[in-house]
Amino acid sequence: MTTNATPILTLRGIRKSYGPIEVLHGIDLDIHAGEVVALLGENGAGKSTLSNVISGTVRPSAGVMTWQGKTYAPSAPREAIDAGVGMIHQELLLLPHLSIAENIFLGRYPKKGGRIDRRTMADEAAKGLARLGLDVSPNRLVAGLSTANQQLIEIAKALTLNAKLLILDEPTAALGGEETLKLFEQITRLREQGVGIIYISHRLEEIRRITDRIVVMRDGDKVQEFDRADVPVRSIVEAMVGRSLERMFPALPVPGEETVLEIRNLKSGLGHFEGINFKVRKGEILGIAGLVGAGRTELVRAIAGADPIAAGQVLLNGRDITPKDPRTAIRNGIVLVPEDRKQQGLITGHSIAENIGYANLSSLIRNGFVTRGRINRFAEENIEKFGVKGRGGQNASELSGGNQQKVVIAKWLARNPKVVVLDEPTRGIDVGARSSIYEIIVALAAEGVAVIVVSSDLEEVLGVSNRIMVMAAGRQAGILDREAANDVSVMELATA
Repeated sequence: MTTNATPILTLRGIRKSYGPIEVLHGIDLDIHAGEVVALLGENGAGKSTLSNVISGTVRPSAGVMTWQGKTYAPSAPREAIDAGVGMIHQELLLLPHLSIAENIFLGRYPKKGGRIDRRTMADEAAKGLARLGLDVSPNRLVAGLSTANQQLIEIAKALTLNAKLLILDEPTAALGGEETLKLFEQITRLREQGVGIIYISHRLEEIRRITDRIVVMRDGDKVQEFDRADVPVRSIVEAMVGRSLERMFPALPVPGEETVLEIRNLKSGLGHFEGINFKVRKGEILGIAGLVGAGRTELVRAIAGADPIAAGQVLLNGRDITPKDPRTAIRNGIVLVPEDRKQQGLITGHSIAENIGYANLSSLIRNGFVTRGRINRFAEENIEKFGVKGRGGQNASELSGGNQQKVVIAKWLARNPKVVVLDEPTRGIDVGARSSIYEIIVALAAEGVAVIVVSSDLEEVLGVSNRIMVMAAGRQAGILDREAANDVSVMELATA
C-alpha cells in the first residue's frame, strides 16, 4: 500500500435524511490515493447511501466534502465523473437495447469530425473487456447477456473513466473465481497507479485479500475502523451486526433414499449445455458449482421451464414432466428462485403482499374471486414465517436485498413445492441475512424437499450441500460427495 499523507477525499459530518428519517448520522471518512478501503455493514447500514453521496447520485442533508483539497459537492453523477470519481453500482444500470461499447461510453462518446467515432469506441471497449477476460464483441447488444457478463461490462465501463477514485459496490457478487481474480489484478494495478478505491462487499475473505483497511457502518453510523484488513472475520462481523455472530452453516439433515428429481441426458435448446445427468433425493441439497459461463444458470432455468430443452428428460417422482414453460414446472411442484431477484423474481413497484399473492392466486381464489383482505392475511402469515422485515403493504423496492430475497423465497415456498431451485440465493446479501437464508434452505431439506443450490461462492456451495455437481463449459464435469468436496477438488473439475 502506497498512500499520500493528504487524503484525496474527505467527508466531515455527512448526514442524509428522507423526511423525518435520518439514514446517515454525521459520517467522517478519509480516502487516500493508492489505497483500497473496505466499506462494510449489513444491508441498510448506509453504505450505498454514503457511496451515492460521494458519487453525486444523492445530495447530503448536512456536512462537507473535499476532493483533492477543494470543496466538493456534486449535484449529479456527471459532475462526479468529470471530477474523477466513478462508481460501479450493485444493481446493473446497463441499457439492453444498446451495444456493449455504447453502454461503456454512454454520455461520453468519442467524436471525430463532429460524429461519434464508433471504431475508436469499439476498440477502447474491447481493450477494457480484454483486461477482464471477457471474450465478447463490443458491438453486440447487452440484451441476452448473463448477469455475470453484464457485471463485467459495468466494471469495464468504470475502468475506462480514468478516475482517481473508484467506488465498487459488490463488484464480485455475480462473478466466479476466475473472473474475480482478473478483477483483483485490475484493482492492484489501479492501486499502484495511485487510484483510491472504496470497496463494498459481503465476501469477507476477499476483503482480507484485496483491501488495506476496513471501515464498518451500522444503522447509519460509522461504528469502527480497522487500520489493516487482516483482522479476524469474527471481529469484523461483530462490528457489523453489533453482536457475536460468525458465518456458520447449519447441520445438514440426512437425505432419504427416494429419488424426487431425475435429469436424464438433458441438452439446452439454446446450446448452453448438454449431456447432463443427475438425481436429487428427498431431503437432499445438491449444490451446482462452476465458473461463470459453465451453464449453471441456463441448466436450472431449463429445469424450471424458463429456457427451451432440445433433448433429454426431467422426471419428478419417476414421471416425465419435461417442462415446455414455467407454468408446467410450477404446477408439477418445481419452483425457481432466480439469480436476479429484482428483474426476474419481484415486481418491485408492487407491495410485498401482492408479490407473495401473485404466485399463489390458485389457492386464494374463492368462487372465482380473490379479495385483497385474503391476499393480505396470506402474505402476513408468510412474512412472519420467513422473517421478512417489512409490512404487507410496503413496496418491495423499499426492502433491503436480504428481505427482497426472503419475499421471493416466501412466495414460492408457500406453494409447498417438491423441488426448490435457488440460483445465487445470497448474492449481495449481508452476513446476518445469509445465515437466515441458509437456515431456510436446510429446513426445506429437513421437511423432505429436494433442493438445488447454484452458487459462485465456493464456501457457500460447500457449506450447504450434501453433494456437489461441478459444471465446466456446458458439460457435467463430475459429482462429489460432501466428504470428497473441497476448494481444490471442485476447482480441478471446474477448470478441467
